[in-house]
Amino acid sequence: MADRVFRSGRRRCSIDHSLAGKSCGGGRDWRQIYAVYGTGEGQTLAFLLVHAALFAALSLSLLLYFSAVLEGLEGARARLVPALLVPFPVVRFLVGFVGSVAAFFSVCLLFAAGNVLYSSVALHWEMAQRMLQAVPDWSTVRSVLDVGCGRGILLNAVAARLKKEGSCGRVVGLALRREAAVAALRRAWAEGVGEYVTCRDGDARRLPFADGYFDVVVSAVHLSAVGRERRGSSSASAAAAERGRGLGEVVRVLKPGGVGVVWDLVCVPEYAQRLREMRMEDVRVSERVTAYMVSSHIVSFRKPAAATDGATTAPPDWRANIG
Repeated sequence: MADRVFRSGRRRCSIDHSLAGKSCGGGRDWRQIYAVYGTGEGQTLAFLLVHAALFAALSLSLLLYFSAVLEGLEGARARLVPALLVPFPVVRFLVGFVGSVAAFFSVCLLFAAGNVLYSSVALHWEMAQRMLQAVPDWSTVRSVLDVGCGRGILLNAVAARLKKEGSCGRVVGLALRREAAVAALRRAWAEGVGEYVTCRDGDARRLPFADGYFDVVVSAVHLSAVGRERRGSSSASAAAAERGRGLGEVVRVLKPGGVGVVWDLVCVPEYAQRLREMRMEDVRVSERVTAYMVSSHIVSFRKPAAATDGATTAPPDWRANIG
């Protein structure tokens, strides 16, 4: 296991408070964020922009060469299908309609590309700052887990908050692939918070940590993707079950009294219902925010504190409540 964990080295607990929190501002310029983290959606942006360009080229071609196109269609119509002659005004309307639809598709695709770029850079940073606010007291936090740390935007925002508090704590970033974990750790050093960060690879459905290990667990736009590799007629229900297992693991590794914060797409109402079924406390869902062209929310909760009345009841199996 040691070769799969990437640590940032030892550090003293004394912190220079004059340097704390420099990269933790919510108003950070998006170009700075992009320079460090990129978009993570390069293929999606390329697909959208290429198709937008193709539709724009078709629309402009029909606009600039409208008369020539009509003349060519009129000649072909007379030569190839003389028995099925379509009135010329109808042909003219159809050519104009195709050009208008192509222009409309081009604008829609450009808008989608802009929304994806905004969601993956500026909005992701802003939502990370909002997620930090869901934790009431960072001064007592010593261990944090970021499930699906990806490029490291949320991971480094948490590390910057720990640095600002003068904490000796550490945040662990869990990435699906080893290469992503290494890249996230490099970005942490680029942000000046590498000494607070540890990264490793792993599966959100089988977190490689003991029960009750972390004070805080966070996750940004990851759990909704868990289980997408499942195929078949029951893929929707199977994916929901996989997301439930991931959420159950988040609860499992939280300490009693610990706080969980999840930002995700579409599925957050489902998470809130499952968390209430698992008897989590202070389950709160934020207002709707459009991200990646769909609705998104932040859900926060607190794991019930351990019983202090000397009862010997066995602790509940959080995963047993996952359907």
